[in-house]
Amino acid sequence: MVTTIDLRFQERDNTIAAFVIKTKEGPVLVETGPYSCLPALEEGLQKIGYLLSDVRHVLVTHIHLDHAGAAWAFAEQGATIYVHPLGLPHLHNPEKLLASAKRIYQDKMDSLWGDLRPIPLAQLRGLSPGERFAIGGTSFKALHTPGHAIHHIVYSMGDVAFTGDVAGVKIGENGPVVPPCPPPDIHLEEWEKSILLLRKKAYSSLFLTHFGEVKKPKLHLLELEGRLHNWAAWIRPYWERNTPMEEVLPLFKAYVEKSYDLLNMSDADRQRYELANPADMSVGGLYRYWAKRLGK
Repeated sequence: MVTTIDLRFQERDNTIAAFVIKTKEGPVLVETGPYSCLPALEEGLQKIGYLLSDVRHVLVTHIHLDHAGAAWAFAEQGATIYVHPLGLPHLHNPEKLLASAKRIYQDKMDSLWGDLRPIPLAQLRGLSPGERFAIGGTSFKALHTPGHAIHHIVYSMGDVAFTGDVAGVKIGENGPVVPPCPPPDIHLEEWEKSILLLRKKAYSSLFLTHFGEVKKPKLHLLELEGRLHNWAAWIRPYWERNTPMEEVLPLFKAYVEKSYDLLNMSDADRQRYELANPADMSVGGLYRYWAKRLGK
């Protein structure tokens, strides 16, 4: 059984989720969210009968702060943190991760993400592609799924999967599926391969960190792939003309808003999407993708 915990990021519901799986060895936690959301996560655990110290196994899909920022707090309680091998060194020594985040978020770092501390190597477990492992009689498989980030893992559990960001963002039953495209690792071709891998698995449900369970994975992934290519194609001519990103950002926001208008989306849901998938991050990530792809 999977329990979704709403981390109420920035006091908004349905923006960042963590997932709890009950096993014979206690709870397995998938994603921690940022450390700023730890009180909401602790409260969610208590509602289903657990303390933070009961969590001995934490699976993170990748090391971005909205997914793994509180992992160190569980390691301090004795948990093992499962992660992609390329992400492992940055959880052990988060100096580069912090420096990169501070360049982007500057004085908003604390309010958005909170503290970040090193995790001892002994409590980090890197997972090889396709590696199978079991916790308390529950079997998992680690699928390396680059595209959003080179250090991204989807965790497969039977006929469901915990997809981090590689299966996109979808908030609410009728919300659009959008691709989170932050720098520096966006790679369309690799992302296509990861989407194809998920399609072939024919899952009954996908659990998205942003946000919750998707019960029609095939349609969801088809929409994601289409919008990923649409956004990349929209950005390309601006990049080719060397248009400054600060000029492109309001244009891109207006373009995205048009799709929200078609769905009569509420202001509250628009704000949730912006928190989960900031437009400026996608402009920056797709500019970087085209620079690497076309070598100009």
